[in-house]
Amino acid sequence: MADSAALEDEARLDLSDVEWRLGQLVGGGQLLDPCSSSDIRRWVMAMDYPNPIHWDEPFARASEFGGLVAPQSIAVCLDYGHGCQPAVVGHIAGSHLIFGGEEWWHYGYRIRPGDQLFQERRFHDYKIADTKFAGPTMFSRGDTIHRNQHGTVVAKARSTGIRYLAAEAEKRGLYQKKLPPKPKWTAEQYAEIDQVRLAWILSNREGISPIFGEVQVGQRLPRRVIGPHSIASFATEYRAFLFNTWGACRTVAPEGVKDPWVDQDPGWVAGFGFDKERAKIDPRAGDGLYVGPSRGHIDDEKAGEVGMARAYGYGATMQAWVTDYIAYWAGHQGFVRHVKSDFRGPAFEGDVTYFDGEIVEKTAETAWGVPLVTIKARLTNQNGGVLVDTTAEVELPLG
Repeated sequence: MADSAALEDEARLDLSDVEWRLGQLVGGGQLLDPCSSSDIRRWVMAMDYPNPIHWDEPFARASEFGGLVAPQSIAVCLDYGHGCQPAVVGHIAGSHLIFGGEEWWHYGYRIRPGDQLFQERRFHDYKIADTKFAGPTMFSRGDTIHRNQHGTVVAKARSTGIRYLAAEAEKRGLYQKKLPPKPKWTAEQYAEIDQVRLAWILSNREGISPIFGEVQVGQRLPRRVIGPHSIASFATEYRAFLFNTWGACRTVAPEGVKDPWVDQDPGWVAGFGFDKERAKIDPRAGDGLYVGPSRGHIDDEKAGEVGMARAYGYGATMQAWVTDYIAYWAGHQGFVRHVKSDFRGPAFEGDVTYFDGEIVEKTAETAWGVPLVTIKARLTNQNGGVLVDTTAEVELPLG
């Protein structure tokens, strides 16, 4: 049984508007328009993913796809609110949110220009824990099923939101205490980063898929690097998510659900909420970056108010990076079937993110009906700090 101090801490999170919504279908935003080739190009540009089948029309037309296809990671771009809508359910006064992880199942469909995704969302579960970062903290999970315009199930996502009291995180100042100063990079270091980046691009630019019978446990994937991250790169990433484009969404609510969670205020701390009335005439007031919960990603002062030391990146972006990294290695005939990522920390402004992966298992017969290799991947910064731990199951051709 928890001691009285722990109970007092837990009571500081008012869950009265959360508990009764457990298991309910959730509403949210629905994009009005199908995915375009420009949307795909903008997405891979923002994710720094230069795979030519996603942006180079002549290359893609000459491939087995016969034209541009979207990366698997774009499913979150064709959703609302970075895909965490069903994990952030119920009003918790004075709270903020960071991402704790994502799990994706992909069912074999490749998104192309002209496709449109529709979402079915459900608040799955939550737990409360005491953290050094913010004291009483909620880890909540929500599920999203993505279907295309024909009703085909494209993917399922389970997102984890970390909800906490912003004032408590600001008071504790964990990142302010432990985060090293923003690094300054020399010309020589920039050149080294660029060499790693270019070597990774050239490692499989033609999209040749490894053969299942030829890859070996212990085989390592080529190293990837992204960065140094900047205010400009964070803003570019945010603007690639289509839901924050002015007028791009309408709100939808599930039928038959009493008081469904759609676009209510989750309890954002002062200065991080939307101004919905003003947004009717000034859409910037509702786009999330200039006004809204994502302000801390591009503003050091605002980042400090929610317990982060300086501008920082997005959880949904890190998951996209991981999926792209593994899909690039898997080539045109490969397919990422399942990927589960635990987020350990954000990419801060000035940092560089390195990707390393290794094959840890091969399974010829699986529940998917295809042979899979299991890959463990890790994202780290220039100091070796871990950002993401990932396990992925990847389909490869037999020969």
